[in-house]
Amino acid sequence: MSKREPLPVDLTDEQLEEFGREMDEIYYETMADRGDKDRRYILRLIRTQRTMALAGRLIIYASLFLLPAWPYALASWGSMVIVIALGTLLLGLAKILENMEIAHNVLHAQWDWMKDPEIQSSTWEWDTMSPSDRWMHSHNVVHHTWTNVVGKDLDVGYGIMRVTPMQEWKARYLLQPVYFLLLMLFFEEGVALHEQDLIDVTEGRKKPREIKPLMKHIGRKVWGQVRKDYIMWPGAAALVAVPISFFIPESPLTIFLLVAGANAVANIIRNIWAFVIIFCGHFPDDVYNFTEEQVENESKGQWYVRQLLGSANIQGGPLFHVMSGNLSHQIEHHLFPDMCSNRYPEVAPRVRALADRYGLPYNTGSLWRQFGTTWLNNLRLAFPGGKLPPEPARA
Repeated sequence: MSKREPLPVDLTDEQLEEFGREMDEIYYETMADRGDKDRRYILRLIRTQRTMALAGRLIIYASLFLLPAWPYALASWGSMVIVIALGTLLLGLAKILENMEIAHNVLHAQWDWMKDPEIQSSTWEWDTMSPSDRWMHSHNVVHHTWTNVVGKDLDVGYGIMRVTPMQEWKARYLLQPVYFLLLMLFFEEGVALHEQDLIDVTEGRKKPREIKPLMKHIGRKVWGQVRKDYIMWPGAAALVAVPISFFIPESPLTIFLLVAGANAVANIIRNIWAFVIIFCGHFPDDVYNFTEEQVENESKGQWYVRQLLGSANIQGGPLFHVMSGNLSHQIEHHLFPDMCSNRYPEVAPRVRALADRYGLPYNTGSLWRQFGTTWLNNLRLAFPGGKLPPEPARA
């Protein structure tokens, strides 16, 4: 067995063990304290999200059917566009809440302790193109086990980008600023295709027929989302328009296209926001990556240190944290992935104080700082070379 390469910290094995014990203490105290307050939080949040989604769709419909029947000053295309935009924004915000603070955290089994059959990681299917079971494998199992380990964690560059100088430079990375923007706009689709098997096919390690069952499984979920957002909801609006088309200036086809377009924009709003929050938690300045040798025979304390060094937080208020799915507390999420997300704000000061006491960095900054450095790093690492975080992090 090869000798394990040390982590980039100046701590003895005894200190690492004690650090792990103190992190465990934070975790177990918080998990033991779960109760009615947490239950009320998630139930209220789900009701709020579903109300927002329905209200957004009703506002979009109202703009198409009610405004044209009002006086001409209110029935102009300008007024209609404003109301459609309001409904689309509300629907986009509802999709953000569903994906970020509800589904992501339900699928992490954060709420399984309630024994509510409607809110279980094993049965929840979220409003995105990635099947829940496949996402839980690539994210919960692979990413959270191998956080920021180059060659093991597929989230290090998502298979298409170079996010650390530890990745060998290749000519294809010259286009990664384009990949960056495309993935931001189509993050839902990118996550659905975030599979090691697909990379194995493109790199010749597997034959396309070997992953046919997987692609059928993903395809069924993709079709379900396309059918819902771009056929059923727009189709329902168009059907309503048929018998009253004499009273409204828009044809059923126009209404179908407007609703489908509004749904597409709402999905893009969700995609951009999810992309920004997730990338801010993983790729800004001073986030560490690791080699496989560094995590060989890793102790619990060493695992905690890796999660701390491989994550970054985003500063903000309570509403910002909820809309980010509390992934603005990415450090705490990586440390305690199955802890109820509404508890991250209360444990964050304890985690930071512990990190300070052991002389470990606690990467936090404004949204502008974290996303700005992420974007600049993407541009810089499109070319050979690059700068690693300071090593070692000295106490």
